[in-house]
Amino acid sequence: MPLYHIFIVYLIGTLIVFLPSFGLAKLFAKAGEASWKAYIPFYNTWVMQDLAKRPKHWVFWQFIPVIGWFISPGIFIEFAKVYGRFSLGSHTAAALGAPVYFPYLAYKVNPNFVGAEAVKKHKKPGWREWVDAGIFAVVAATLIRTFVFEAYTIPTGSMEKTLLVRDFLFVSKLSYGPRIPNTPLSVPFVHNYMPIGKGKSYSTALQLPYIRWFASKVKRGDAVVFNFPEGDTVYHAAGFESANPYYDIKRKNAWGPPYNAIVFDDGSGGYTRITTGEVMNDPVNFPMVVHPVDKTDNYIKRCVAVAGDWLEVKDGDIYINGEKEKTPPYSLMTYTLNTKAGSIDLDGLMDKYNIKESEISFVAPNTYRAVLAHKSVEKMKADGVLVTAVPDLEKPEEVYTDSTRLGKVTFPWSTNFKWTIDYFGKIWIPAKGETLKLTLENYPIYERAIRVYEKNEFYQKDGKFFLNGKEVTEYTFKMDYYWMMGDNRHGSQDSRFWGFVPEDRIVGKAWLIWFSWEGGPRWNRLFRIVK
Repeated sequence: MPLYHIFIVYLIGTLIVFLPSFGLAKLFAKAGEASWKAYIPFYNTWVMQDLAKRPKHWVFWQFIPVIGWFISPGIFIEFAKVYGRFSLGSHTAAALGAPVYFPYLAYKVNPNFVGAEAVKKHKKPGWREWVDAGIFAVVAATLIRTFVFEAYTIPTGSMEKTLLVRDFLFVSKLSYGPRIPNTPLSVPFVHNYMPIGKGKSYSTALQLPYIRWFASKVKRGDAVVFNFPEGDTVYHAAGFESANPYYDIKRKNAWGPPYNAIVFDDGSGGYTRITTGEVMNDPVNFPMVVHPVDKTDNYIKRCVAVAGDWLEVKDGDIYINGEKEKTPPYSLMTYTLNTKAGSIDLDGLMDKYNIKESEISFVAPNTYRAVLAHKSVEKMKADGVLVTAVPDLEKPEEVYTDSTRLGKVTFPWSTNFKWTIDYFGKIWIPAKGETLKLTLENYPIYERAIRVYEKNEFYQKDGKFFLNGKEVTEYTFKMDYYWMMGDNRHGSQDSRFWGFVPEDRIVGKAWLIWFSWEGGPRWNRLFRIVK
């Protein structure tokens, strides 16, 4: 962890215990302690614990990064008690508003020092016991969720059939190092919006820079949960958010008809057709929301390329640094199957190879179209059932000559590249400390990473490149980047459509399926390790 990150963490912890000092000084004097002791951070909390006759080791817990922020309010509550403050309101004010509450208590209320013995004699009502226990549980769960693991639900089929819709996962925060929240002032257990209404669940009054403790790099093949990179700006409406993000709508609007039409699930069980212009010019029904990094929607994909790799997709296969990668066994693709005459019928294919009726159709005798996992195709080949299994690939000559398929245009959103999801690249994945020579050809690929993710003023004009007001010919990256793809290769919104995932968006590694549901529990998926 960089030294300036450590400095920021301890600066916040120091301010938490110093800012109440202006009220604590008078309260210390009333208890017979010298006022100056209130102005020495952490020594003041030692004195508070001494006056309250509470364990002194709590003071040392305050030096645990971030966790210490939660210890200090507990010390403040115990100190408020020795001045006869026992109400829930007083304790809430001491914990959450100490810089204001203690000066108010000292100069406005001017209470008497009752001491630790009076505190011992005070008996809390039964409901307070429950409230205090609930608050402790919330704090403990928040710390676990932030630093150890977090529960996550699979919302879409982009990782079929490795991960299924309504699989419930534990995501390990320790695998890549716990990331400190950029927006620590937020409602516990709620991501970006309140469950009722359209209000945000967080405040940007306090925002921290990107900090990750004990950082470890993502590895190729990992199933990774991350914050959607283009999800920083979205329309907050049913069917939009990250499913139809702002930047995608903006690009389609620039393309004009017929590409600017959007068909979306309106949340009422039906589908609505609307133009991008109607969305962009209707802030009442389609309000635009800007999220900080840690509050953009969570996605889960497989990391197929890491920082410094060269990636290319040919004939639907992934090549990393020129070497063909193994296909994940449960990755999905649509195939045209030619089976041996008389070897097996449609019902037999579905029964033996666990294919859903909706995933296979009859084309002609011994010919079928099916959505199959790579493992199933290999098994059919081993069983001698197949003559051929031809994948249904998105070819450039088809996508870029058919105006109805422009929605298939991939990152970097320019027809100059003529890439598709099955024929993509070559493309270099940026690496921290590596320098890129800037050209007009690669500007569309790396412009967003340099400008948005790495927070620079960056643009090109008349064939020249300008970084923070100075002309440049190259750029050195500040972060590592990753390339993420869904195992459902033709049903995944992934890096092929929106580009690189910066390291500061990485949440954790998918670890364990602890529950799964489809009309009832999927018992065979419970407690399965994610591979």
